Amino acid sequence: MRRVTPERMGIDEPPIDPETFLEDVELRVGEITSAEPFPEARKDLYKLTVDFGETTLRSAAGLTDNYDPEDLLGKQVVAAVNLGRVRIAGFDSECLVTGVDDEAGNVVHLTVDRAVPNGRRVY
Repeated sequence: MRRVTPERMGIDEPPIDPETFLEDVELRVGEITSAEPFPEARKDLYKLTVDFGETTLRSAAGLTDNYDPEDLLGKQVVAAVNLGRVRIAGFDSECLVTGVDDEAGNVVHLTVDRAVPNGRRVY
């Protein structure tokens, strides 16, 4: 069996210290409690409210290609919660819901494969 190395996967960044790789970015699991269109934004975005257990944060998320707002309600997502606020068309986005492009270039949100308590930290 051939060993897969980062170079063979097309990974661009150099290796980092595995003991400290999540020290700067705080990723947590949260549940989407509201999702609505965001027509004021220049890009196709939704305004999301995400429940992280002890706190609720808002996010402007580009999930419009693969999801209708009602499909997102109750879904758990992985989000970066310590990046500060970004103001987008008068809306304060307080967390970054993570995602990846599918083969067609549409955003698919990152989630957990079974329910966990909201607010759990990714490690």
